[in-house]
Amino acid sequence: MSSLPKAGDFLGHPKGLFLLFGTEMWERFGYYGMRAILVLYLVAIVQDGGFGWSNADALSLYGTFTMAVYITPLLGGWLADNVLGQRKAIIIGGLLMAAGHFTMGIPHDMLAGQQENVFYIGLVLLCMGNGLFKPNISTMVGDLYKEGDQRRDGAFTIFYMGINLGGALGPLVAGFAAASMGWQYGFIVAGVGMLVSVAMQVVLSDKYLGDIGVVPAAKLAQSQSTSNTKEPLTKVETDRIKVIFTMSVFSIIFWMGFEQAGGLMNLFANDYTDRMLFNFEIPASWFQSLNSIFIIIFAPIVAIVWLKLDKREPNSPVKFAIALIFLALGFITMILALMTQGQGEPLQISMMWLVLFYLFHTLGELCLSPIGLSMVSKLAPLRLASMLMGIWFLCTAVANKIAGFVGSFLGEGEEALDNALGIFIGLGATAVLSAVIMYLLSDKLVKWMHGAEGQHESQTQEHILAEELEVVAEKP
Repeated sequence: MSSLPKAGDFLGHPKGLFLLFGTEMWERFGYYGMRAILVLYLVAIVQDGGFGWSNADALSLYGTFTMAVYITPLLGGWLADNVLGQRKAIIIGGLLMAAGHFTMGIPHDMLAGQQENVFYIGLVLLCMGNGLFKPNISTMVGDLYKEGDQRRDGAFTIFYMGINLGGALGPLVAGFAAASMGWQYGFIVAGVGMLVSVAMQVVLSDKYLGDIGVVPAAKLAQSQSTSNTKEPLTKVETDRIKVIFTMSVFSIIFWMGFEQAGGLMNLFANDYTDRMLFNFEIPASWFQSLNSIFIIIFAPIVAIVWLKLDKREPNSPVKFAIALIFLALGFITMILALMTQGQGEPLQISMMWLVLFYLFHTLGELCLSPIGLSMVSKLAPLRLASMLMGIWFLCTAVANKIAGFVGSFLGEGEEALDNALGIFIGLGATAVLSAVIMYLLSDKLVKWMHGAEGQHESQTQEHILAEELEVVAEKP
């Protein structure tokens, strides 16, 4: 058991919480800043410092990359638990991610024809670093509190606000740097944010975190093992695993649509949206901040709505269905945009359509995403918890790859708009059909949960708010 730090409290919480808040905020600043400009950089013409790739190639790579950032934490978490400890994993991971950002930020004229090879090296470094960083910092927040400490839920609320703040600021700052000074400067800004994150850990962690995260978790838990006997699954455990698998599969549908944001919708904002506000052209990458901004605004509102509904609050499968309906509404918004503003050359739709698109998808995320990790932790048999959590993240990884594959059908030039309309219709229809199926399955799924569902009446508003704000913790 790690000893708790004695650095004192700030605003009623250990000061170490605010160190972790800042560490994660700056990491998310760097990651989301990089992600917001990645596809735009790939399709930008060579004369403007990009690679001049086709939309299909850029979106396919984007899908592969975002899939990788969900898979690598499975290995990174194991290394932290068994070899490195969380603190070392975070620092090494952060340095690798910073190296990835800066590698992608090397100007093309310095690379002597090796631009694409160096770019791929940068992406690999980012994936490796993310694998070590992502699964470890959130768990350290809980370690700051003794078992049963009622401040824990509020701590995660504060921590997830930091995640969303970084997610909102990164695309704004890196996107502005890329648009005004050149693509490489956007990646450099992301790298600087990552270095700030690492520096905070290196300089302040001993003082504010004590020995939390120093010793690998497996070594701490080794003495608690009392039996190596493998017992067969009970009927209740089998039914609960069925629920996890079913809802994991349906989550693929949601994330497949939701993750069009950084790919297809980024290109749509760049090519087919009137981004002029007075005399200022808003960078396309800035729309990537809307999701985090909307989470900060609407997560408390959604939490209060669930509280007000009390015993009438929808169960988890019905919330999944509601999330899929919001996903469909986002695509219906874009269908309406193309149908009502689809004339004229070149097509430039109003920015408000994109704002509505991201609003609907964020509301859907708030209905679905907090359920995922909570569902696995509540339903999974203890001896299978890590494996089933891995399956949940693996389904999300698959969804990201499928998202890139679907988006790659956008095509080029005049055909792109017709293809975009077809993609929006297909994704919207798939979301509606999936929502209907999930709703029809909801009673059966709740029955298979064997009492794990419907126990929220004892939760405090602070606890439900913490769950709503967890949404970005699941995202890369």
